[in-house]
Amino acid sequence: MSSVDVIDRQAKQGAASALKWLIDLGIALSAERNSARLLERIVLGAKELTNADGGTLYLRTANDTLRFVILRNDTLNVAMGGTTGKVITFPELPMFKDGQPNHNNVATHVALTSTTINIPDAYTAENFDFSGTKKFDETTGYRSKSFLTVPLRNHQAEVVGVLQLINAQIPGSKEVLGFTEDQQELVEALASQAAVALTNQQLIAEQRNLFDAFINIMAAAVDAKSAYTGGHCQRVPVLTEMLAETACNQSDGPFADFALNEDQWYELKVAGGLHDVGKVTTPVHVMDKSTKLETIFDRITEVRTRYEVLRRDAEIEYLRGVVDGGNEEELRVKRDARLIRLDDEIAFLKQVNVGGEFLPDPKIDRIKAIATQEWELESEKRPLLDENEVMNLSIRRGTLNDDERKIINDHIVITIQMLEALPFPKTMKNVPEIAGGHHEKMDGTGYPRGLTRDQLSLPARMMGIADIFEALTAADRPYKKPKTLSESMQIMFFMVKDKHIDIDLFELFLRERVFEKYAERFLLPEQIDTVDVDKYLGQLEAIRNPPPPPAEGAQEKRA
Repeated sequence: MSSVDVIDRQAKQGAASALKWLIDLGIALSAERNSARLLERIVLGAKELTNADGGTLYLRTANDTLRFVILRNDTLNVAMGGTTGKVITFPELPMFKDGQPNHNNVATHVALTSTTINIPDAYTAENFDFSGTKKFDETTGYRSKSFLTVPLRNHQAEVVGVLQLINAQIPGSKEVLGFTEDQQELVEALASQAAVALTNQQLIAEQRNLFDAFINIMAAAVDAKSAYTGGHCQRVPVLTEMLAETACNQSDGPFADFALNEDQWYELKVAGGLHDVGKVTTPVHVMDKSTKLETIFDRITEVRTRYEVLRRDAEIEYLRGVVDGGNEEELRVKRDARLIRLDDEIAFLKQVNVGGEFLPDPKIDRIKAIATQEWELESEKRPLLDENEVMNLSIRRGTLNDDERKIINDHIVITIQMLEALPFPKTMKNVPEIAGGHHEKMDGTGYPRGLTRDQLSLPARMMGIADIFEALTAADRPYKKPKTLSESMQIMFFMVKDKHIDIDLFELFLRERVFEKYAERFLLPEQIDTVDVDKYLGQLEAIRNPPPPPAEGAQEKRA
């Protein structure tokens, strides 16, 4: 019995097992989510089906070339592409040369014609150019003989790649034979399954790329809407992911069991990118309100105009008094005192208009007193400050009044509504909760839903810390100077004491110095100062374990 008869007989006997193996491989290919492993499995599966010595997988590019993605040869001990980490540097194969189809190369011919080519011996093939193959053999001492080149067609019958096998061998032997018809049919069936799996993965990747682009565009739109919060939607996700990665790396403590799989990491990324998407509905004049009197423009200009009228009136009163024979020196002293008072008042109003950390009662009382004065326009007396101006100038913190603060706060309500309206897949079902929870507080006094610590997921609590730290240290806010690291830690420590932010996460933020890693990327040099981490860690421990109250008897004794 010849060796050809032997391999045919073995092929027939193994047909059933080969079919089962092919089905199992097809299922595995469909389930594979890693693109490198998928490509590798296609080649290794085809090699195993045919007992081939080598295999190459090409993918078709948008420029109509074939790009090497997997290369294997057992005899030469070559393994490149896929999970090997070894980059294939061979040039891409052009499917067209000088505008004409490239039929000289067997791989490009298969891609162009969508037909399988089975060559028993490359050295006797007449229709294709194997000069490069022969030169390679001369250099390496290898003998390239049988070639099976199969197109990978997607559901639209488009060739998306080419699978090429080389040197079919008798099992247990190095004797090289041609690929049989049965082997060709098995590889073509595998190529069909592989093309479907590959196309599905490409479609999923394209959808994800599209969705990522949508997220980036929405985040950029929010940041671009306000010149004063540019970059916020980019920085908060970065810091959130820094904190999440740090938590994942813990081997003991409250985060020892915390871990995120690939889907959960992507879910966190999406939530971070869309955490402020509701701000697209927030009026620009509220988002960009850099002074208390600003609407479409800063109304302090109108107030200054009124003071110029009062200054003019002071000059006119002085001149009329002189003309009427009054004491010029007394009139001048009275005028100068009035002008000094007016200058002092407008300077004061300009200063409080800027906003700040806190406006005390005496300054509010002075604003109200100034408002009782009058100025005259077209023979009509008017209050120096109207009720709306008094209300805005009397804002104690920042530049927003209560109505405007509600508009700003409502952005998170809109965010949740927008995200809950999106048909997220199961792997991203928590995006609305994570993105919508970053203004909640651990004691339930936050907004919009008043959720407590136990009602918030850990990623949502992480984003809350990231949002606060970014806001404190941001250098692009019109109403405040950016905080230093030490100032930010002090403020956030008090927020822990008030049960506004998560104590465990803040401790992790401090102990692992996540704030420093963020500062290196995003803060100004003058903001980066020394933080006494050990001091805060000791104070956090005291918050967790407060000393017991003194016994009743001890109180009486002290009394």
